[in-house]
Amino acid sequence: MLAGVSADYYTRLEQGRERNPSPQVIDAIGRALRLGPDAQGHLHRLAGLGPGAARAMADGLVHPDLLDLLHAFPHAAAYVLGPAFDVLATNAVADMLLSPFAPERNMPRVLFTHPAARTVFAEWPVVTSATVHALRLNAGLYPGDQDIAAVVDELGARSAEFRTLWDDHRVGGLKRAYKVFVHPDVGRIELTYQTFDAHDAPGQQLLVGTPARRSRSEEAVAYLASMTANPGAEPARVPHT
Repeated sequence: MLAGVSADYYTRLEQGRERNPSPQVIDAIGRALRLGPDAQGHLHRLAGLGPGAARAMADGLVHPDLLDLLHAFPHAAAYVLGPAFDVLATNAVADMLLSPFAPERNMPRVLFTHPAARTVFAEWPVVTSATVHALRLNAGLYPGDQDIAAVVDELGARSAEFRTLWDDHRVGGLKRAYKVFVHPDVGRIELTYQTFDAHDAPGQQLLVGTPARRSRSEEAVAYLASMTANPGAEPARVPHT
């Protein structure tokens, strides 16, 4: 009723017996379901009304614009993710921040299979749900991506928590986010993340996590940066809290 369509039509649409809904109908259903922009776009793609499937950049080739931005944040944790959320490039701080998970470079695998994930990510349920919902969004944007399919198949078989999140069919992009890390060398680090895209690099995103100014997290980030700048030196310790 809220969408202005009959119950019979909506039932046929849900069951896949109605194959040619109009954009106006899909918009109305999205409004009735109170979908956000990411979910609304996903709904259009499911109905075959979105733009043609995008093609991600070749494996391992990070767009130069993202690499330039990556190194423009020496006092933040910055890294580039691919469509399946493989870490393709890091700056010095991000490299140290993610060091407990080496050599694994795929963030969904880290979150659901690495033994340190629930310790390092203080708000593990929040991070995992956001990651899975963003992975499903990418699966709709890049339906032929074999890396995404491989991650989904593997984690679906290995993790009940992943299956539960994947099966709720929610989608959402990696946008502004707040994350709390507990790093073995510096303790608790609180970062606010922003996500940047490059039009010429489909599927690649730069994530930049910055601490609040004059906070203990800022001191911890500075410590991690100093460890990479002077690997043989012993910088002042950051008190654990």
